[in-house]
Amino acid sequence: MIITLKGNITGEQYISLIGRIKDRGLEPHIDKGSSKIVIGLRGDTSGIETGYFMVDGVENVTSVSKKYRLVSRGSHPPDSVIDVSGVKIGGGYFAVIAGPCSVESEEQLFAAAKAVKDSGALLLRGGAFKPRTSPYDFQGLGEKGLELLVKMRDKFGLPVVTEIMGIEQIELFRKYGIDMYQVGARSMQNFDLLKALGGIGKPVLLKRGLSGTIEELLSCAEYIVANGNPNVVLCERGIRTFETSYRNTLDLNAVCIVKRDSHLPIIVDPSHGTGVLEIIPPMSCASVAAGADGLMIEVHPDRSKALSDPNQQLSPEEFCRLMKEIPEFVKARRKIEKLRKASGEDR
Repeated sequence: MIITLKGNITGEQYISLIGRIKDRGLEPHIDKGSSKIVIGLRGDTSGIETGYFMVDGVENVTSVSKKYRLVSRGSHPPDSVIDVSGVKIGGGYFAVIAGPCSVESEEQLFAAAKAVKDSGALLLRGGAFKPRTSPYDFQGLGEKGLELLVKMRDKFGLPVVTEIMGIEQIELFRKYGIDMYQVGARSMQNFDLLKALGGIGKPVLLKRGLSGTIEELLSCAEYIVANGNPNVVLCERGIRTFETSYRNTLDLNAVCIVKRDSHLPIIVDPSHGTGVLEIIPPMSCASVAAGADGLMIEVHPDRSKALSDPNQQLSPEEFCRLMKEIPEFVKARRKIEKLRKASGEDR
């Protein structure tokens, strides 16, 4: 249930409404927008009529049937903008996150971070802990990987994005001041982890599961937001289908649907979404055209020596060429969006 307040609501009316909400065992989630205040109700509202909250100072009350309330566009009409240590994503802000699949050595990460910085990307990615299909594959450097990521952040001024695999790692991530906690595809429905990330206040990058539906992705984001952390960025990284010509099916439909149904930013990971080097650049541009708020691209200084996923990591030269193309697509998309708004078209 979502309550929209009138602009001239008095302090007394507001306090009375909050009391009315809590009397029914509900928790108010207050969103103060630029023009109106919207209150999302957390808890069981199934036995409550919307008219119960139509009191003085309330403009309207809407019953929400979706499993996700707080991340729905109905509860927060404008796009959310997520700030990752000074880098903004969403609401017209576009950002590229880039770096190697996994942190392998200081030399490798230095070369990758320099290439990322020189090409114009704004955030550095790299896996310190790697969930691998085989127990015999490289699992990452662990805490040493976090040390190297932070070292490169300080050297190049790139906020760090890296994957967290369990609740027990939260204190370690806090220790190193990780800028953005990535929840990988395999952990999308690790509900205990999602709840815990609701209490950290740090931005969270939530990747779509290999077989996760859009509704499931948004419902998982709801776990984080409902537990107190509104700083969530979604990531489409491809889903598993019957096709074998590439690693995953990059579902760009999801970008459009998420932008319609949710206020949260969504970026695209064409590296995991395709797994094929030659189609990463065109699918990156297609992602921008579809409305993505950013991209996450894997870059390795020498992929022939990569310890994980060599077939989906661009070389510094390939990444630099792509980064020269992306701004034109961003510019064209913004022009189209401006024309749509001017003509009064809906999203």
